[in-house]
Amino acid sequence: MEVTAKGLRSQVGAILACLDRGETVTITYRGKPRAKLVGIEQEGRVKQQGESLPAFGMWRDRTDMVNVEAYLGALRKARDAG
Repeated sequence: MEVTAKGLRSQVGAILACLDRGETVTITYRGKPRAKLVGIEQEGRVKQQGESLPAFGMWRDRTDMVNVEAYLGALRKARDAG
């Protein structure tokens, strides 16, 4: 199903019915696709499909990012010092 951003409010029942049937709903804004709604039952399948994408987990093996807060703190400190 495809619905406009404006139609989200007026077609809530139809959108939920599509999601219950396992369909994906594409939201368009000014005629261009902007987002997709996926039912909760499909959520696991979407994540599994995403894992096969080359960019998924591309920094998984980086040891300098194990502690994300420390890594970001170091980046910000360098920016603030300059």
